[in-house]
Formats: sequence, structure tokens, C-alpha cells
Amino acid sequence: MAAGIIEIDSTYYWIGENKLNGSAFQSINCYSSKNLVEWTYVGELLSRQSSGDLGPNRVVERPKVLYNEATGKYVMWMHIDDSSYAEAKTGVATGSSVCGKYTYLGSFRPLGFQSRDMGLFKDDDGSAYLLSEDRANGLRINRLTNDYTNVTSTTHLFPEHIESPAMYKKNGVYFLFGSQLTGLIPPGFPLALANSTNDNKYTTSTSLSGTWSSWANFAPAGSNTFNSQTTFILGVGDSVMYMGDRWVPSNLMASTYVWLPLTLSGTTASLQNQVNWILPLQGTWTPGPAETNPEAESSTSVLSNGARVISCSGCSGGQSVGWIGGPSDGTLRIVGVQSDASTLSTIRVKYENGDSSQRYATVNVNGVTQVLAFLPSGGGDTPASSTLHVQLQSGSGNTVTFSAYQQGYGPDVDRLMVPVR
Repeated sequence: MAAGIIEIDSTYYWIGENKLNGSAFQSINCYSSKNLVEWTYVGELLSRQSSGDLGPNRVVERPKVLYNEATGKYVMWMHIDDSSYAEAKTGVATGSSVCGKYTYLGSFRPLGFQSRDMGLFKDDDGSAYLLSEDRANGLRINRLTNDYTNVTSTTHLFPEHIESPAMYKKNGVYFLFGSQLTGLIPPGFPLALANSTNDNKYTTSTSLSGTWSSWANFAPAGSNTFNSQTTFILGVGDSVMYMGDRWVPSNLMASTYVWLPLTLSGTTASLQNQVNWILPLQGTWTPGPAETNPEAESSTSVLSNGARVISCSGCSGGQSVGWIGGPSDGTLRIVGVQSDASTLSTIRVKYENGDSSQRYATVNVNGVTQVLAFLPSGGGDTPASSTLHVQLQSGSGNTVTFSAYQQGYGPDVDRLMVPVR
């Protein structure tokens, strides 16, 4: 969670927090991808130590990485804290490869001021900046040293209290995005652990030192930025992508992301929700195709080994298929899945998982098997989504089968959302 992406030699590296076992620091992990859709876990960049900043019950959040051409090093900055969020420091680490092991250099309060939620920005001339939420004074833009491992001065101080900052530059205009502080949150307490979201804001300037425009919404008012908090802004081809966290404070490992196309025109930023969309590595994004919705409980589905239709008030049709997997290997086979083309496609699986930890299922599509994780869907009988990247054949001869993974129980499956092309 709270991750950033850095592109190196046409490969994207996604670097973020491991929240599998709660809020305390576990590791900073790295994934790689050639297309921003299919990701491969590479490894831990920083791992928990026996003591110190990276020790048990410590807070290590919002890692961001820049490459320094002068030193040939990758430099990671992160928020460092104790469990009460009283230390309010930044930590710095360096590495020789983007997705390899990093050496932790230490932590400090930049220029002596508090720093919690933070981001990084690298300008066209190679200068780099720390975007730092200083609860006592506001949001800071601090210039980094030439080697990116320390700060030299404050370039601008916003009196507004904005956290989770992210910056992007287009046609000479700097766009700075961030989240408001919401509700009665104790000093230093992060929005990620509060049960609230808000309308995130942005401001623009042609100079990092200002003058900056008034903060304004970039998503529709009242949408709470589609129930997300800004974490990173990524340029891809001619498109710009908003990356937001959808925190689940009661169970952080169940938190998810939303990635949406962000429109930047002149000095205006706007964000609209998309059910699905296509992001080419070159060119401009386009809306996704229409979808078909084959129901798991359809009379054409084949249920065996104890899998059966169950009641689900929040599911389409009021039913889903449960008892998938387990020792008896309950199996659901959805047949007649339609595609207008033979293509690599992303299917969304609507499901429920009432556990506090993820479930797994073995999923076979047209003879090709993979293991799919299903995060907790929470209460309220509302289905969640998990994505499945598969090769579909043109026509209605596609079959999707769910069965046990290592004898564990899978999710209750509501339906599939299948792009028609």
C-alpha cells in the first residue's frame, strides 16, 4: 500500500508497504511489470530488523524511490515513526538496483520539522524534492541535496494541512495533489488508520516556490475521490494515471487500490470514475469495452463435489456459489463465457469472503491454471472484486473453473465481469 512506481528501461517497478499482518512494519516490497497489468513479485527491499527504526512495532510508510544519475544509486525515502506517531521522521535508504536490497541510512526530522505522509518529486533538471506533511505548520516542498539523501531548504510552505502528497509536471505546470485531514483525527494520526475519506485537492504553479493556485477538487464534489486517498501520479505514454489507496482501517491487509485516468489540461485537473479502461504504453487511454455478466449460480454452470448455490443478499440475483474448494474440492465450472475476439483479457470476479484473511482458489480458464487470491470483502454482504488475466478465445466456448487450492476453501462466487473484446 501507499506505493509509488518508477520506470526503468521500459519496466515498471511498484514499491510499497507490506500490510499482510497489520500496521506494524513488516517489509517494503517490489513488483515488476512490462504492461502495468501483469505483475511479478521480485522481493523485499527493506526487511524487519530485530531493533531500531525497522524493528518490531515500528511504522514505516509511503516508500518512494528516485534514481540519482550522478551517484548511480536508487534513493528511497519513507515515513518513520513509533506506534503512537509521535516521532514524525523521514527515513532514507539507498540501493544499487531498483528492486534489490537497500541499505538503510537512518532517520531524522527534515530541517527539524515534523514529517509524516510524504512524497518525492524529480524535476526536469534533475533536482529533487521531498513533499512533507508537517502537522504543526502545513505541507512543505523541501529541496534535496544533490545525492538525494538529505534536505537543504524549504522551497515552499503551504499553510493548509494536506497529507499524502503527490506531484506531476506537464507542459511547465506543476500539479500537486493531496488529501485533506478528515474529522477528529488525533495529532499525527494518519488518515489511513481513520475510518474516513474526503474530497482530495490539487493546486498548480509554474514555479515550485509559487505563486500556487487555491486548492480545488479534481474529482466530483462529494465523491471522496471515489473513496480513495492520493498516493502517486504516473505518466504513461500520453496519459496520466491517478493512483489512490482504498484503506480498510479495521483490517489493513484488505486495503485495495484504484487506478484511474487523470486529465490535465492547462492548469486544470479532472478525474472521473471508470468501470474499466485501457491504458496503452504509447498513445492515450480509452474507455474499456462493454462486459457480459455470467452468473455463477446460472443453470448452465456445473457444480460438483459439494459446491452449491447459497443466499447472498448483496449479490446480483440474490445468490452466489459457495463451498468452493475445501477437503472435498468443491468445484464451480462456468461455461459459455463469451468473447468477441481471441485476446488477452482481464476478467473481474465478483465474490464474497467473510474471513479476516485472504482466501485462494485454483482457477482454470480454457485449460490454463493459475492461483487467484481473494481479499476479505468485509461485512454488509457486498461483493468485492478480484482480477484474472487470461487468454480468451473468440466465441462462447470459454470455460472458467474454480476449485480448491491446497485444500483450502475459496470465495463465494457471485458472477464474472467479462469484456466482450
